[in-house]
Amino acid sequence: MAASLARVRLCTSPHRGIAEYHTFQSLVYANYGYCNYVKRVITSPKNMLFFSISEEVYKSINYTPWKNISKRCEFSTLCTLLPFTKRFTEGAENTMANDIKRIAVSTGGGDAPGLNAVIRAVVHAATRRGWEVFGIRDGYNGIFLPEKFPNGDGVIPLTRARVRGITHLGGTIIGTTNRGNPFHYPMPQEDGMMKEVDRSGEIVEGFKKHGFDALIAIGGDGSLTIANDLAKRGNLRVVGVPKTIDNDLEGTIATFGFDSAVSFATEAIDRLHTTAESHHRVMVVEVMGRTAGWIALNSGVAATADVILIPEIPYDIEKVAAKIMERENSGRQFSMIVVAEGAKPKDGSTSVVEKELGKAERFGGLGEKIAAQIQSLTGKETRCVVLGHLLRGGTPTAFDRLLSLRFGAAAVRALEEGQSGVVVVLDPPTVNYIPIEQVAHRVRYVPVDSDSVLTARDLGISFGE
Repeated sequence: MAASLARVRLCTSPHRGIAEYHTFQSLVYANYGYCNYVKRVITSPKNMLFFSISEEVYKSINYTPWKNISKRCEFSTLCTLLPFTKRFTEGAENTMANDIKRIAVSTGGGDAPGLNAVIRAVVHAATRRGWEVFGIRDGYNGIFLPEKFPNGDGVIPLTRARVRGITHLGGTIIGTTNRGNPFHYPMPQEDGMMKEVDRSGEIVEGFKKHGFDALIAIGGDGSLTIANDLAKRGNLRVVGVPKTIDNDLEGTIATFGFDSAVSFATEAIDRLHTTAESHHRVMVVEVMGRTAGWIALNSGVAATADVILIPEIPYDIEKVAAKIMERENSGRQFSMIVVAEGAKPKDGSTSVVEKELGKAERFGGLGEKIAAQIQSLTGKETRCVVLGHLLRGGTPTAFDRLLSLRFGAAAVRALEEGQSGVVVVLDPPTVNYIPIEQVAHRVRYVPVDSDSVLTARDLGISFGE
């Protein structure tokens, strides 16, 4: 007969967590003699403790005046009981994840430094729990387009040996793609036109065929939304890991890849300073970021740029030219301008170079436009450097490596705790979980009254207003 369990959630402070666990264990023993039924404790991101206890203890405690118990244990809030619905076989270890045997990992969207570190953490954390881990190649293409891969291996086993020594490597060992949303997949029609069709059913069947119990989806808001929709359609447990160099996802203080992108951009601007000053030029540096200006703002302030143009603050090119001439008249014969690819002029629009069916629009060309306008308005020689995909490649910084490893391990713990439909997020000093719906289709923009913007203004940096 299956053992029926209940889960008790106790809100606590970080420094009292383990002490309160032992207090609770002693209390259960003193009142009910059931301390051996207290199976395990998890210190969760929200500073809560979870205890798996028997149904008998659950019922007994359920009728106990919790106020008195709470006072004796000095819990910060009243204890609450949560129903525990997972099934357990007799004699099996009473954990929330003993129904998981095999999980899949996918990486979608643009690549970012730290992806491989996440994969390595997932593999190590999962295999320690006795789970098998498989990587879906190129987003979800490995599931419904296996013929595109050598020997039809669209899904590959990820072992500890396979992920050895990849923490410091850029890119992703299982590949990625930023096109081919299975819910809106572009397919050629008889008339030669392309039409978006729903192929998500093939993905769901592919998950069932491979026997996956859960999915860890690493990606931005688009990839996470796809994963969550697939989970709902296929009754699959899913946990997301936020990935984007743009740092524009809601709910998390930072995404991995962002620090690496800012660090590289800052170094590039530093290097361009010397050549700009030597030749008395204006240098325009275009960086990625799509519709958010986090990379431009942070790298621009760190590298002491003279002008920073971000999407959140529409610019006036005349004001930009005036800033350059102000420097020229004060004896500073060079200027550094950092431009976010999604910045736009007042009463203007963003610069889009490509819009393809089944793929997000691609920004670009703004740096060259601004360079040409500045040279025309000021008469100064102006050059443009587009950092582009250089921001995506290369070795992740120590911060991004650590954040990636924390995210990957936390995703596995989330599955073990019975979570689904959530994404792990950085909520200092810990990693938390929030519903994917709070991330999907939302963009975290730079607040125009943020400390970084105010600091830039105090340093004399112009936003072209």
